[in-house]
Amino acid sequence: MANPPHGGVLKDLLARDASKHKELEQEAEHLPAIVLTERQLCDLELIISGGFSPLEGFMNEKDYNGVVENLRLTDGNLFSMPICLDSSQTAIDDLGLKPGARATLRDFRDDRNLAIITIDDVYKPNKPKEAKEVFGGDEEHPAVKYLYKTAQEYYLGGKVEAISRLNHYDYVALRYTPAELRTHFDKLGWSRVVAFQTRNPMHRAHRELTVRAARSRQANVLIHPVVGLTKPGDIDHFTRVRVYQALLPRYPNGMAVLGLLPLAMRMGGPREAIWHAIIRKNHGATHFIVGRDHAGPGKNSKGVDFYGPYDAQYAVEKYRTELGIEVVPFQQMIYLPDSDEYKPDDEVKDGVRTLNISGTELRSRLRTGKDIPEWFSYPEVVRVLRESHPPKYKQGFTVFLTGYHNSGKEAVARALDVTLNQQGGRSVSLLLGETVRSELSSELGFSHADRSKNIQRIAFVAAELTKAGAAVIAAPIAPFHHSRQSARETISQYGSFYLVHIATSLQYSEKTDKKGVYTKARNGDIKGFTGVDDPYEEPEKPDLKVDLETTTVRSAVHQIVLLLESEGLLERF
Repeated sequence: MANPPHGGVLKDLLARDASKHKELEQEAEHLPAIVLTERQLCDLELIISGGFSPLEGFMNEKDYNGVVENLRLTDGNLFSMPICLDSSQTAIDDLGLKPGARATLRDFRDDRNLAIITIDDVYKPNKPKEAKEVFGGDEEHPAVKYLYKTAQEYYLGGKVEAISRLNHYDYVALRYTPAELRTHFDKLGWSRVVAFQTRNPMHRAHRELTVRAARSRQANVLIHPVVGLTKPGDIDHFTRVRVYQALLPRYPNGMAVLGLLPLAMRMGGPREAIWHAIIRKNHGATHFIVGRDHAGPGKNSKGVDFYGPYDAQYAVEKYRTELGIEVVPFQQMIYLPDSDEYKPDDEVKDGVRTLNISGTELRSRLRTGKDIPEWFSYPEVVRVLRESHPPKYKQGFTVFLTGYHNSGKEAVARALDVTLNQQGGRSVSLLLGETVRSELSSELGFSHADRSKNIQRIAFVAAELTKAGAAVIAAPIAPFHHSRQSARETISQYGSFYLVHIATSLQYSEKTDKKGVYTKARNGDIKGFTGVDDPYEEPEKPDLKVDLETTTVRSAVHQIVLLLESEGLLERF
């Protein structure tokens, strides 16, 4: 028998509202529609499936204030994380959102109607208080940044009626609702289940930890990774799920089950750990492993931890009785090479030889192709990671050249294109400013906004090519710092980005202009020309700076190649 849900009743709105599906579906077509963001979709999915029981909708102001201030809903139930539907004043006015109104909740991905909300209230949250009480108040915390920079100024509270499940096209067989997972446990005869939360790949230490936890409680294991929104920079969920699938046969006697959780994490440390425990209880787990710095975002820019290492464990333990789920504290597992075994940190005697590979070291070994030993991770897991994260010499990258018109950046770009093609090993894509203008941005002018949009398009194309493993050479003028920085951020998600400033002076660029373009600009025949009547903001910290007034194209290309080689991008060619 699975653990009773939080609040006593599983709020499975999909099952509850199935009998009126047709009526709700028809009504939804004639109501104003709120198109949900990715985070709102994650929240709604767990509301309508019962994962957030006892919630039956998005929090109204009373519930919101109770959770922020006291971790309590108005009915007295413990709940630690505000679950709110944010909206702008414009949307509220345009859609007529007010107490008593009904609105359709729609999926932005496929325009499907998922639910109908009956609005209790429209309220302006106290964001500083929410940031402080829920997340600790540090402005660098990702949830606090989201609160101030992304979340809209108003919240809509109200219960929802479910119309449809969200459509997923990946790992469908592993996406259990709480009711489905409970049924699965009953089918297997499991009554004691240890849930393991993770947003990272699992290695041998994680397997040893979960097996120990299960055996000490005479229980089975639920590997319950988050596949909604996690911390920026985390390994994508496709790779992680393949890792979990590869690891599953390493558990003895069918000890473990894998199920995916479509949660939008807030990285809220102690508050989040309580929330995670409630969610796992709703999915039927009786025990929950809480790790060191559980769901913490790490350190801020000053190197200070957002939360203490054991704050999350203390928080869950404080509410243990009320939560109705037993906390299994995470002990770091240490490898002992002389006995070829893992032991919890507190069981390792002084003087015993140990080995460890940090997360930074693991990423370095993946990047360089260096061996990852079997004592650390299983070969089948390493194989998956290497497929998704090839060594640097197999990864895509972008060289982004910026400079005045006729500074020589096009000549450098063409010569670099030839050089990289000669070396082989990757496809090479050349995105010259004039080519992009004619093929992608022919309708754009040369206003500040249009120039920025042009760079955004170049960055999007370069990012997709980089993700596919290509070498990309982009050579627009790109006169504005913010556009170049935005391009770096877009492309760097998928591979290395190198800003090369072709620092040839305006005077030399104009003097050597054989097409007379600068002359036309000086005469007023061309408006908004960079260097004449439009500014060029020189890069403050380019990865490389070359001046073609004092060096040759061949030398400039050689310097770029040396930069790429020093980064390990060309070492196998």
